[in-house]
Amino acid sequence: MSRPWVLVFLLLLIVFTSQFEWKQQFGNEIEASPGISRKEQFVSKREEAIKEKIILSQEKNIQKLNELVRSLREQLLQCRSENDGANGTSIPLTETEHLHELELQQILED
Repeated sequence: MSRPWVLVFLLLLIVFTSQFEWKQQFGNEIEASPGISRKEQFVSKREEAIKEKIILSQEKNIQKLNELVRSLREQLLQCRSENDGANGTSIPLTETEHLHELELQQILED
């Protein structure tokens, strides 16, 4: 009789010990997950802020490039009108005609 009781006692001891270890592991995972989610939230917010800065920088660069393109088109039109005027082929364009021609070129290119 004593041998079966020892086996039962050992079996119960193993079951309780394993249950305690499982609870401890689950507790550590539960405690670790909010920390990880906080870190993930911080990282994702930081990534979003960086992406916004990059987008704003790109938008500024695009605006600068558009202004440069507009300026170069105006210079090209002025050169054309001066060249045509020097050749006597046409009458130089006025400022509004320049702008109108620029707008037409932009529409055609888009």
